Amino acid sequence: MAKPPRAKAPSARKKSFSEENLLIEDCGERIALMDPMRIGEDSRWRSEISELAVDLTYKAAEFKASLPKGIQVALCELVRNMNCYYSNLIEGHHTHPIAIERALNEVYDADPEKRNLQLEAKAHIAVQRFIDEGNLPSSPTSESSILEIHRRFVECLPEELRWVEIPKTNQKLPVIPGEYREHHVQVGNLVAISPGAVPRFMRRYEEAYANLGRAETIIACAAAHHRLTWIHPFLDGNGRVVRLVSHAMMRNALDTGGVWSIARGLARNVDKYKALLSECDLPRRNDLDGRGTLSEEALINFTKFFLATCIDQIDYMSDLMQPDRLRARVLTWADEEARLGSFSKSATLVMEAVLFRGELPRGDIASLIHGSDRTASRLASQLNSFGVLTSSSPRAPLRLALPATLAHRWFPGLYPAK
Repeated sequence: MAKPPRAKAPSARKKSFSEENLLIEDCGERIALMDPMRIGEDSRWRSEISELAVDLTYKAAEFKASLPKGIQVALCELVRNMNCYYSNLIEGHHTHPIAIERALNEVYDADPEKRNLQLEAKAHIAVQRFIDEGNLPSSPTSESSILEIHRRFVECLPEELRWVEIPKTNQKLPVIPGEYREHHVQVGNLVAISPGAVPRFMRRYEEAYANLGRAETIIACAAAHHRLTWIHPFLDGNGRVVRLVSHAMMRNALDTGGVWSIARGLARNVDKYKALLSECDLPRRNDLDGRGTLSEEALINFTKFFLATCIDQIDYMSDLMQPDRLRARVLTWADEEARLGSFSKSATLVMEAVLFRGELPRGDIASLIHGSDRTASRLASQLNSFGVLTSSSPRAPLRLALPATLAHRWFPGLYPAK
């Protein structure tokens, strides 16, 4: 007896974009899709990359050693603000360093949009300070650290900046602090991995960059920078998180002390930065282009650019902080302000002593200026009110502060003048 024909299964209806985004779907992408994770020892470009890493290591150590401890503390604060400014600039948000400095002092713009951007900058600086003080729960490339960076950044954002709009549907979605995205996303030409696959790929990411030596971490930093961008783990905030992770990696591997940052170099070459980063998304071109799914040659080009940009920024900061040149710029400013009657000419002696020593005990000021304790105290208060000297407590030694309002005079080229 013939069997009755099997009923046809109902044809699967293609889900709409909005329906797909409602699912935390893992499309089963292979982990190998983001290989190579690092530049192999047998790569034909390895020696060139290693030489750049050695040069970077030497220059970073030399620059940090050249700075008096008191100057290091002030410069770290300035670089933190600078890093925030340029990282925001890469994202298309222009908040001037002076506006950022005002936000740190709880002074906000009356315009709601500008105020929100000030709060965004303040959030970025708070996270970097958290990193610079060595508070990450684990290595910078661990899942726990990356989630913590995102959580701290997004939690401090104003409500208006904690939403994103999906272009295809005009759907507004909340950005959840410290949680991976649950929706499909497309970044430029790259369709990112499915949301359900993100935890799998992040575990592979952590494994690839965990327990590396200092030299290997320096070489792998650019690759880690791109691969985290490629995974695009969060609904929003990925760019800033990626750059903060890179900052933390270099800080640990090179013991930078936070006195320089790559963000300024990336922002000043933003078109090249984004183009090379995008090229790393491309598949392997031929048999000479590594053995992974993605192009090794593109990763090499980005790595060379990344390390060369780090070296360029150290060279720039080294030139800017040369003791004789810095001293001349600061003392020229102090002389001009003294002539304008802002404070006495003795202020020049105090500023010069702080520049030379790094810190100046308050009790030394009177003998330095050949004046009374009262005159010394008044002068210290005047310089503190100008924001050029600071201390950890009313009795602690004075050290140099580097206010954004004077950056165009003391550090030409660091920030835009306006």
